Amino acid sequence: MRLRKATIAALALAAAALVLALVFGGKEDSKRAQAAEPEFEQNRPSIEIVSPRNGARQTGHAVVVKVEVNNFRLAPGKFGQAPELGEGHIRYSLNRVPDCVYPVKLQHAIDSPIGRGRLTGPSMDYPKFAGPNGRLAEQIGTAGSYSPGTRTSIYYHELPAGFYRMVVNLAHNNGATTGAHDVTNFEILPKPGHAPKPCEEGKVPSTDAAGGLR
Repeated sequence: MRLRKATIAALALAAAALVLALVFGGKEDSKRAQAAEPEFEQNRPSIEIVSPRNGARQTGHAVVVKVEVNNFRLAPGKFGQAPELGEGHIRYSLNRVPDCVYPVKLQHAIDSPIGRGRLTGPSMDYPKFAGPNGRLAEQIGTAGSYSPGTRTSIYYHELPAGFYRMVVNLAHNNGATTGAHDVTNFEILPKPGHAPKPCEEGKVPSTDAAGGLR
């Protein structure tokens, strides 16, 4: 009987010790994880559009989009290859915002979690507008969607007057996005005497869209 009681007591102590070990071990693991979070955030890949600034207005029909990339290596030699952590290229997407839009579509665009929604308009990611990057897009089948780039700038030219929305994404070598992106809106002013026509009934000017899409 005494042996049985001693055995039960020993098992209880062992179980208690295990519980304590799990509890305190869990706290230490949690502390280590919490300490690692700021470091992870600090080293997370990011991309930021330097120019044109959001809300910029210009008379020229060409624009150089410049970005700043952090914690990510552009790898021209591995373009189209298997993805590797922390390297790849940039997906540039430029769309001309419609001159006039239905308010419901404008709201869909504003509420979109990925920053595109339905208010995209015609793409400028073709050789005619995006030059070498547009030709590369044509080769890989992304023309009209995005222009790939392995440099921190891209040149668009012969752009019609109007409002534009630029979205940039960091992508792996194989083109899959990483989640790091940025957005800007800018306007190319019409020539004197070439103002856009008034919107038809039920639609709103794209000036409203440009103001609400950041």
